Amino acid sequence: MKNEVFDIVLLIALPASGKSEVRNFMANVEPEKLKEEFHIGENLQLDDFPYVFMMRRIDDELEAMGYSRIFYPGETPFYDGRDWGTLINLLNEDYHDMANRNYSDPASAAQLLFDRYDRAALQAGISPRIGLLSEKVRAELASRLEAEARKMLDEKHAGYPDTMEGKTLIIECARGGPVGASMPLSGTCGYQYTLPVFCPEILSKAKILYIWVTPEESRRKNAERFDPNDPGSNLHHGTPEAVMLEDYGCDDIEYMASVSDVPGTLTFDAHGKTWHLPIGIFDNREDKTSFLRETPDQWDAGLVEEFSAAIKKATDIMAK
Repeated sequence: MKNEVFDIVLLIALPASGKSEVRNFMANVEPEKLKEEFHIGENLQLDDFPYVFMMRRIDDELEAMGYSRIFYPGETPFYDGRDWGTLINLLNEDYHDMANRNYSDPASAAQLLFDRYDRAALQAGISPRIGLLSEKVRAELASRLEAEARKMLDEKHAGYPDTMEGKTLIIECARGGPVGASMPLSGTCGYQYTLPVFCPEILSKAKILYIWVTPEESRRKNAERFDPNDPGSNLHHGTPEAVMLEDYGCDDIEYMASVSDVPGTLTFDAHGKTWHLPIGIFDNREDKTSFLRETPDQWDAGLVEEFSAAIKKATDIMAK
């Protein structure tokens, strides 16, 4: 490897598979151990869940104001599946902002976020939606969501490093398709659609860490982890049941790996070239991660050792 640590890790899996718990572990391990055992540098983190959560918040507030929802009909999948691409375009922008330390100081953080959603959607082929609202409606919507949007923006800025050198950026997302779908997944489903949307700057540095659980286990853990008092939390949010069945009833990682041109990678075309992203698989079908939802002082040493061995096996494969 050019560097001793991975530059970018795409941390992917079905919902509630253990992605956020893995991130929690990596954020609380001694830097030298993280580097020597797992090829991971000081953690930088991006996640598309906050954008998903805010899409639902926008819809809920619009509905409360007496207007139509624009992203979701209800506790169901997107109106337009291309919004899976919208989310990746937002992450691409976050990556460029982080790498270049781009700060924003808008009069309204909510209005800035609305513009970002429309711009990212347009890149995915979707016409503007928030921008079509009247100035009055948009202003009222922004007023209702300003505090949450400002918190998102502040947290984004707080995550900027002085330098990306020696750091590992972990980008988390979950994708899939309907229960019982045949492979390859069609349309905007799965990683065959999502991975090519990542910008070349990310793809050129990325390796994939996949957490393997069955869809049935994903649904069970999704229900188990949900805390209604903390619905926007990475560790305690829940995905609606209809979404679990339609969007996460299966995924296409095993299929993509089986048809890859290069063993140990996922192969796809994007940005005018063919990419081969190395992939390591962490087998979490027997739950090794739920204990990591607790604070580090409560972690069981034996469980930490078992988990560490399984993650090290996957990251060693990624490093080869």
